[in-house]
Amino acid sequence: MKQPLNHEKIRLRPLEPEDIDLLYRWENNREIWEVSNTHTPFSKYILAAYIQNSGKDIYETKQLRLIIETLEHKPVGAIDLFEFDPYHQRAGLGILIHQPEDRKQGYATDALAGMENHAVRFLGLKQLYANIAEDNTNSIRLFEKAGFHQAGVKKCWLRTAEGWKDELFFQKVLC
Repeated sequence: MKQPLNHEKIRLRPLEPEDIDLLYRWENNREIWEVSNTHTPFSKYILAAYIQNSGKDIYETKQLRLIIETLEHKPVGAIDLFEFDPYHQRAGLGILIHQPEDRKQGYATDALAGMENHAVRFLGLKQLYANIAEDNTNSIRLFEKAGFHQAGVKKCWLRTAEGWKDELFFQKVLC
């Protein structure tokens, strides 16, 4: 049996203090701010506090962020559970593969499968959902391939430099 936070090509691991420079680069990369819903840069001080608090229980913080790394221990991205709701047994899911050359290598697919396994086996979740901008075709394909289905559209939901975009709501029922 596979370990719940390992899957095929990747390993999911908790944040470590030595990830500060990595998170600083990723969180302050303005090219991905639109997909991460970020509007201002993060300081290393804020990120260090975030890393320090990341070890708290998901039942307290309602979120879980894990680093996606290759089996050779190269960090390639992050995956998040957010808005964790143990009563309704659901959580939101977000994912980032940072460098373009690391995309389309199967890392995101494996990370979704590993996180889903963890969500079912250890958190008892019955559903996961994702919010994806209408023009983020790579993410739409990724989540559809992982068995998520579009369950709704939030009209004119995302304000961008080019105007307003719809946000698609994807859901996967796990039971």
